[in-house]
Amino acid sequence: MTRTPLIIDCDPGVDDAIALLLAFASPDELDILAITTLGGNVSADLTARNACIIRQIAGREDVPVHAGARRPLVREPVGAGEFHGKTGLGSLELFEPAGKISPGHSAQVIIDHVMRAPSGSITLTLLGPMTNLALAMRLEPAIIPRLGPVIVMAGARSEGGNITASAEYNVFADPHAAHVVLSSGARIIVHGLDATHRVRTTPQRIARFAASDTPEAQTAAKLLKFSADVQQEIVGDGGAPIHDPCPIAWIIAPQLFKSRPADIRIETVSPLTLGHTAVEFRLGDPAAARHHWVTHADADGLFNLIAERLTQ
Repeated sequence: MTRTPLIIDCDPGVDDAIALLLAFASPDELDILAITTLGGNVSADLTARNACIIRQIAGREDVPVHAGARRPLVREPVGAGEFHGKTGLGSLELFEPAGKISPGHSAQVIIDHVMRAPSGSITLTLLGPMTNLALAMRLEPAIIPRLGPVIVMAGARSEGGNITASAEYNVFADPHAAHVVLSSGARIIVHGLDATHRVRTTPQRIARFAASDTPEAQTAAKLLKFSADVQQEIVGDGGAPIHDPCPIAWIIAPQLFKSRPADIRIETVSPLTLGHTAVEFRLGDPAAARHHWVTHADADGLFNLIAERLTQ
């Protein structure tokens, strides 16, 4: 089996942590070159530490973690601690990780890997605001035609927003970075709320993780339970959506998803609709589209994939 060379850019974050656990538990499919972090759900210091904690729980200290952007390109920082807890990892009991953060800013790490590797060979997944990749594209535009697929969790169309009426958090947190990335010409697969809102916790799904004695499954159970409780308290609907594992699962099991070619643009001016993703399916030449919008995710299949990997 051919392994996908992968950089995971993230802001852990409860669902980022689940995504990292899935990626770390999939060494046959994924050759993880680096974890790059940035400020987003919580501060940049916390997200880098959280990535190191999840790496240690998974026993994958072979993967370097690099810290990156501390704030958005233009706007003031916007956190999401109300959904992720003050530490970013819900109610998980934290510890000082043994493994340290590796030197090198996330944006430069992305540049170095992409420029060294054969053109088109490295896949990027962006699970938080797109600031690190936007900075990398500005610092070294030559990476853009050399990138493999960029798979992001971002945006909303038919579902509306989850932080404002029209904006999804990752885009709202840095809409100017999202504009840079999505207008770059890179090939980008976008998992927005239309797909990720289909992937929700249930008591039965959480119980499956809790019944396993692996550290990864026990961690997932605690994180998922925290998300479910917060979702019920703040939103009041059934089950917390688990967004960030979707781009990782797309690489491992693409049959779990459906997508359509699209033209995706970001609102960066209006204070009312800042961060809105305009998704246009009416294309002159769909085969030439540089964007694909994920329209469907198989929730049962995705939770089965995560459970199988974390309970072994």
